[in-house]
Amino acid sequence: MNSSQLKMRLRVFVRLLRPSYWLMTGGLSVLVMITLQRGFPEAYQMTLVFLSATLITSGGFAFNDYCDWQADAIVKPDRPIPSKQISLSQVVVLSAMLFLAGLGTALMINLLCFGIVLADAALLILYSAFLKRKSGLWGNLIMGLLIGTAFLYGEAALLQRVSVASFSFTFMCMGSIGGNVLRDILSLEGDLKTGYPTLPAKHGINPSAKIGAFFFFLTIIASPTPYLVEVVNYTYLIPIAIWDCLLFYSALSLFKKPDVQNVRKHERLVTMSMILLPVSLVVGALI
Repeated sequence: MNSSQLKMRLRVFVRLLRPSYWLMTGGLSVLVMITLQRGFPEAYQMTLVFLSATLITSGGFAFNDYCDWQADAIVKPDRPIPSKQISLSQVVVLSAMLFLAGLGTALMINLLCFGIVLADAALLILYSAFLKRKSGLWGNLIMGLLIGTAFLYGEAALLQRVSVASFSFTFMCMGSIGGNVLRDILSLEGDLKTGYPTLPAKHGINPSAKIGAFFFFLTIIASPTPYLVEVVNYTYLIPIAIWDCLLFYSALSLFKKPDVQNVRKHERLVTMSMILLPVSLVVGALI
């Protein structure tokens, strides 16, 4: 295999594994560990947590591409499988290897961590193979739930338990649910072609935009929880208040003008503003 073929193969794997999402799973789990420790745990432990979470995440994405290849052939023909850059059997083997490696790495941490990633892997497989084609809003809720388990995973790895401390962070998954609803609006044309019953496909753009905004309001209401249960100090409230203001602005605007152009504007704003979440946790734990 020459260098150009190797580069092409690497690009295929990157597109399948979606490394840009690793910070939303393994990164969040490590961040919870740092927050609860009020400092940095052992590098070896953080590495295992990050690696196990990202392996499961990428295994889920690869399996989702396997399940979606026929739909992708219609709306995303340049994806690795429909463009024949990789075969279906190769994707199945890759996904299975990633799941097994993630489970094995989690088992090296403790049994609770193994149980959490096992549940995540099962949910990812179930969602991609069955629920995605029937789910509507449930699909968005499941994706939010998977983000929420990243917070629990961090405490499970650090303290071998799941308590109100890590649960206090899971409010953030409601912001993710709202963002996913908005992204479904933006992909409505393709979902209608492929028959995916997303919330906008079932009920239209107007109510879907308002439901997305509703989840942003829920996020604002719940955002002080980590401070109220004394997991972080008062400095956490400064960056989180800025994020709350941006969410409130977006939610209010979406209620007033729930059209595609406004959805695109605020989906981008909310996504960019999510950098304030890790900032708030680091500030609240270390300053």
